[in-house]
Amino acid sequence: MQTLMPQGRSFLKMHGLGNDFVVLDARSRPLALSPDSVRRIGDRHRGVGFDQLVVLLPPRQAGADVFMALYNNDGSEAGACGNATRCVARLLMTESGGSRAVIETVSGLLTAEAAAGGLYSVDMGPARLEARDIPLAQGTDSLRLPLAIGGLEAPCGVGMGNPHAVFFVTDAETADVAGLGPQVEHHPLFPQKTNVEFAQILAPDRIRMRVWERGTGITQACGTGACATLVAAARRGLTGRAAEVILDGGSLHIHWRDDNHVLMTGPASLAFAGTLDPLLLP
Repeated sequence: MQTLMPQGRSFLKMHGLGNDFVVLDARSRPLALSPDSVRRIGDRHRGVGFDQLVVLLPPRQAGADVFMALYNNDGSEAGACGNATRCVARLLMTESGGSRAVIETVSGLLTAEAAAGGLYSVDMGPARLEARDIPLAQGTDSLRLPLAIGGLEAPCGVGMGNPHAVFFVTDAETADVAGLGPQVEHHPLFPQKTNVEFAQILAPDRIRMRVWERGTGITQACGTGACATLVAAARRGLTGRAAEVILDGGSLHIHWRDDNHVLMTGPASLAFAGTLDPLLLP
């Protein structure tokens, strides 16, 4: 029987707590992607569908095992993604047979280690709290940003390799994520747009959080968003420096260490492997 698709490109479909990715390996076989091709692959009806596209490339820095390029569903480039980092860490550790991996991103090097129970821990780097580092369009105290919308006000700004605005709400389940998320994402205060978190404090070590991701929309989970939320809550004195962050797709454990680095621990899942139709690519 003749093969229906002899010239396609192999991919993996992975997810971290439902935050889903298409992973392409371009370490030995170069791949040119345009924003249009990213959007075609990301179309959940005519392509494969994803929250982010992950492309594995040869590392650029000494000590890194791979360079991880990230693209949002709208074709724009992303700077960091905690859930994707755990997925790539799983692939690298399976490939090497080791328990540690160093993943290079446009935001820096991320070190991942295998954890108990089949989980993966990633040092997501330092929390960025200065306006210029988040970044914000104006110099202001990131603890309480001068922003009010839809009955919510004064979110906490945090940079985790990408910008975040964390609102604290009384009930995360009823928060208008779909309505307010895109408005905050495109607010002039955020020159690179922003991810938006709606967080409810359940206990000093438990937070319920829902998220609107820039360039994608509502997702089941956001690793950098969970990190930003814990940092924001600790800065406000609402929690300690470690907590379980409960997202729509499950829970992550986040620890904001005394050296300002944020450690994220959670699962990484493989859904299936497949082959892309060449028509989806450039």
